[in-house]
Order: sequence, then structure tokens, then C-alpha cells
Amino acid sequence: MEVDDLFEIGDSIVYPMHGAGIIKAIEEKEILGKKQQYYVIKMLISNMQVMIPTGKILSSSIRPVTDIIALKHIIHIFQYGESEKLLPWKQRYKVNTDKIKTGNIQEGAEVVRDLLRIKKEKALNTSEKKMLDNAHGFLISELRLIKGITENQIKSFC
Repeated sequence: MEVDDLFEIGDSIVYPMHGAGIIKAIEEKEILGKKQQYYVIKMLISNMQVMIPTGKILSSSIRPVTDIIALKHIIHIFQYGESEKLLPWKQRYKVNTDKIKTGNIQEGAEVVRDLLRIKKEKALNTSEKKMLDNAHGFLISELRLIKGITENQIKSFC
């Protein structure tokens, strides 16, 4: 599959560590004397615009938004999956950061699930509170773009 065939204008995507967005345009720009095509992506969380060279899209870990079939499995994991227990917070923070960086919705849901469970038992430190807010925001931004999802399914992640 050629890079040009990966995404089209109007496609919903997920950019790890930034959340979900929509490809608004594919533009050619000249930067430092070199012409390249760029995906112009409108990010939903920050309301910012990101430009990524089409030739770097594969290495950026950008992926399409998850479909409703995969989401049902993710909801099950979110509600019933086992949490990592007994990790010191610094180690847990590293594991969770690595999960978020993958951009994988399942791993992001696991981070939200685990931190919410810990929060019910004790107060999260400042770093983990921020991580929970970010991971939750990334997750919700993607859920809102999945075709066929109901508001009740989105609320199950709150």
C-alpha cells in the first residue's frame, strides 16, 4: 500500500499523545527549499492544526479510528480486565506512559481503567492525575469519532 493511499481528506485518525483528529487537507509546502506533501490534521482536544509529511506518516504511528466491533472488546477489557497491582508509582507511571505513546486504544483504555481504580482507593499524585486527564481525553476524543457508538458507551469510560 502506498502512503498516498493510507488516508484521505475527511478521514478520522488517532495521533499518539495528541488524541483524535480529522484530516482536513493534503497540501504541498516548500520548507527549506524542499517540496513535500503534508497531511493537515485538525486535532479535537487542543483544537490545533498539525501538519505531518505524508512520507513520515508510517513512522508517526498515526492510525485510523477504531471501529465499533473492536470497541466492544475494548469496553469489556475496560470494565472487567485485571489491573496491574503493586507497582511502585514511578514504575507504574513509566509503564502507563509507554502504553499511551503506542496510540493503541486498548492500552490507553487500560491506563484510564487502572488509574481510575487506584483513584477510588487513594489519591493520585499530581503526575498521575495529569496522566489520567490526558489519557481520558485521548480516549474520549477517539470514542466520539467511532461510527455507531452510543453516548452510553462513551459514558462507560467516564
